[in-house]
Amino acid sequence: MNNTMTYSGYTARIEYDPRDSIFVGRVLGIIDSISFHGETVAELTADFHQAVDHYLADCKATGRQPGKPASGKLMLRIPPEVHAAAAIAAQASGKSLNQWASEALEHAAHA
Repeated sequence: MNNTMTYSGYTARIEYDPRDSIFVGRVLGIIDSISFHGETVAELTADFHQAVDHYLADCKATGRQPGKPASGKLMLRIPPEVHAAAAIAAQASGKSLNQWASEALEHAAHA
């Protein structure tokens, strides 16, 4: 069962609240808090879209940059032996370390 929804580049995690008999969603990966709910999937989807649209409109009205889930830059601190092994694996596959790591992270994130 998929417990995420995506809209306008924002991904939300969905949970069911049995106490209130509603679905609750929270946008992931940004500092700001965006949450929404609905009794049905259709209501949940509509409220998600409305919440993101409202967030973006509020940011524009107040001159703030909306939070983005990721910039595309990632700094990692890993043990030197892992770094060396990854560099060797990248070279052996004919790829840059950046390309190799990007593919490895993409595979792990979608596994």
